[in-house]
Amino acid sequence: MLERLYHMLVKEFIQVLRNPRMRAVIFVMPVMQVLIIGYAVNTDVRHVHLAVYDLDRTPATRDLVERFEGSGCFDVVRRIGDEPEIQEVLDSGEAKAVLRLNRGFAQDLAGGRSAQAQLLLDGSDSNTASIILGYASHIGADFNRAVMEKRFSRGAGVRLEAEPVTLVSRAWFNPNLDSRNFFVPGVLAMLVAVVSIILSSMAIVREREIGTMEQIMVTPIGRLEFILGKTIPFALIGFVDVALITLIAVFWFRIPLLGNPLILFLGTGLYLLSTLGVGLLISTVSATQQQAMMTAFFFMLPAFMLSGFVYPIANMPTVVQWFTFLNPLRYYLVIIRGVFLKGLGLPVLWPHMLALTLLGTTTLILAAARFRKTGA
Repeated sequence: MLERLYHMLVKEFIQVLRNPRMRAVIFVMPVMQVLIIGYAVNTDVRHVHLAVYDLDRTPATRDLVERFEGSGCFDVVRRIGDEPEIQEVLDSGEAKAVLRLNRGFAQDLAGGRSAQAQLLLDGSDSNTASIILGYASHIGADFNRAVMEKRFSRGAGVRLEAEPVTLVSRAWFNPNLDSRNFFVPGVLAMLVAVVSIILSSMAIVREREIGTMEQIMVTPIGRLEFILGKTIPFALIGFVDVALITLIAVFWFRIPLLGNPLILFLGTGLYLLSTLGVGLLISTVSATQQQAMMTAFFFMLPAFMLSGFVYPIANMPTVVQWFTFLNPLRYYLVIIRGVFLKGLGLPVLWPHMLALTLLGTTTLILAAARFRKTGA
């Protein structure tokens, strides 16, 4: 059995790696993609282009504008002179936000009344607009606190030394809240799924297309040996890709790897069990390599959307959340981010690894059963 399996593995490696383009797709493209996506997929909002329409032109309005500039989140790119310019800068994209300060701003502050300031946002990108609004709210709160301190000092004749309550926040696992630390491990999971599912989805159907399936069927090789021969090479390729992307994440993007790398590779093995099982199942139900490729993409797109990679699963409808339990990417994202950012081990991650084991075993059994039924 081992000798037959050995020859099957050699055949698969030769068939996959003999084409230079295929070698580039397997090893070079994942590296290029993680570099590109690591820089491009970034939800951090910095240096927002801000236009200012100051109708009051007083020290109070200048103080507020300087607070926006000094925060490091906003760059004033234009001073607006009239009302139509507001529409112009937002339409052209020259500015993402316009700070409008009405006449009588300083007078209302001096009289103890509420002063009117308006922030107009480009809401075409709702996520960026929400972040900008949060930044502006913090700056406005700081300005209000300074104004209240001045009013208290004038009214009571004393200086307010401290606030009654001070809220100090601290983010665990990602102290600087860098979105790259969140996305790059997710990209690793995504790329491993793409490579393993696409390669394995074409494994059996390729034999049928080139006419070698009949030759394999008349050899002494068993179904288990055939399935292992089709999965082990792609599993090893998946491990190599994980190692390459992990090195790039740690040494290039400076993403901390706080956990045990052995736990990461154990989770990767169970994840590959699931993705390769899905790929082989697709291969058994497809008539051509083109059909297998399209079916693989049909599976991967919903899998990515329902994994929690971009959208939190808790925000999805209840029925959709139940479907995510059948998605191996959901569990692997928890494992990989837990190992990278939290340093988690088996005592915490074992339920997710158990789920991957069950999913992988089930898909491989279904693929083997389908192969037995079709003889292909």
